[in-house]
Amino acid sequence: MTHLLPEAATDRRAAASTTHLRPTQVLVDVVVPVHNEQADLRPSVERLHAFLDAELPYGFRITIADNASTDATWAEAQALADELEHVGAVHLDAKGRGRALKAVWSASDATVLAYMDVDLSTDLRALLPLVAPLISGHSDLAIGTRLSRSSRVVRGPKREIISRSYNLILRGALSASFSDAQCGFKAIRADVARDLLPLVEDVNWFFDTELLVLAQRAGLRIHEVPVDWVDDPDSRVDIVATAKEDLRGVARLLRGFAGGRIPVARLRAELGRDAEVPSAVPGVPRGLFGQLLKFGGVGVLSTLAYFVLYLGMRDLTGPQVANLVALLVTAVANTAANRRVTFGVRGADGALRHHAGGLVAFGVGLGLTSGSLWVLHAVSPDPDRALEVAILVVANAVSTLVRFLALRQLMAHRR
Repeated sequence: MTHLLPEAATDRRAAASTTHLRPTQVLVDVVVPVHNEQADLRPSVERLHAFLDAELPYGFRITIADNASTDATWAEAQALADELEHVGAVHLDAKGRGRALKAVWSASDATVLAYMDVDLSTDLRALLPLVAPLISGHSDLAIGTRLSRSSRVVRGPKREIISRSYNLILRGALSASFSDAQCGFKAIRADVARDLLPLVEDVNWFFDTELLVLAQRAGLRIHEVPVDWVDDPDSRVDIVATAKEDLRGVARLLRGFAGGRIPVARLRAELGRDAEVPSAVPGVPRGLFGQLLKFGGVGVLSTLAYFVLYLGMRDLTGPQVANLVALLVTAVANTAANRRVTFGVRGADGALRHHAGGLVAFGVGLGLTSGSLWVLHAVSPDPDRALEVAILVVANAVSTLVRFLALRQLMAHRR
């Protein structure tokens, strides 16, 4: 089955509860989003099809979602759909993993909607534990997690640090309670997807995170499955571009929740989840320690934003100007985020004084970082880039401590 996906799918409501469906009636739609994957597509889909046919006790369909491939991926997808039972192919003219998932899931007639990356990095034996709680009605969404103690993960230290830092950002900035937003191994009940998908704006890599944050804010139950995962050495994800996009996505969600643009209360009421949303990350204590944890999450986000800006401008403007601009931009954003997230300050009252205090802390940070750069370049006119970044990390850590103490004093004085 191959077809081009229409712009919008008809909104269909499930006629029966998933808890009353027999295994032979349940349809699991496993979507495999692809872009220029002509070499890996066939072996991966054939392996996935053989596994589902032998191991999954429910009716299934594999949907290859080709999003604007420019090689022979679409032709290969059509051939697989013609050759293999229960395999379909959909073509979209625009690129974007989130766009492909949103389009295919919105049009699907399945009971449970899942997706996995074409490289099949996740052990397929985790698929049944992933979808079973959704079919039984126990959970609303399910995600594979590589950060569980029982997960077995093979990947380099760079990706490990990025993944853990990103999830720390989500916990600190958005009070996320799920452990792994980026693992390409997720599932959702179709009736829940119909309520959430219209609110998800991102069409690329931040799609997963946005969906999960909305689900948590709506009071939905997210089931986590420890997975065995092997990193794909041929991954073509642009880490810097993805980091910038994720930071913009986090900031957009913060603005949406703060300004009421994202209708969380209405969504909770429609889904029958009227209990209050936890005001903090589960397990994070109140008081100074809790503030430190949340401040740390915002700080990691700010530091990543700082280095993205610094490295992006450094070759164009030189290290000192790049440091000044990056530090100033992230200082203002950091103060605004900490007012709301760390210290729970709402409204404009005292905002000017808080930002003034933040700018004083910014001056201290600028002195520390610029001074460190000046000393380094005085000693070595052309220092190693890694050493330069390492010194800036230490200087930023000291300036971050100064910022926390200054902001905490200002916010405590206001209260």
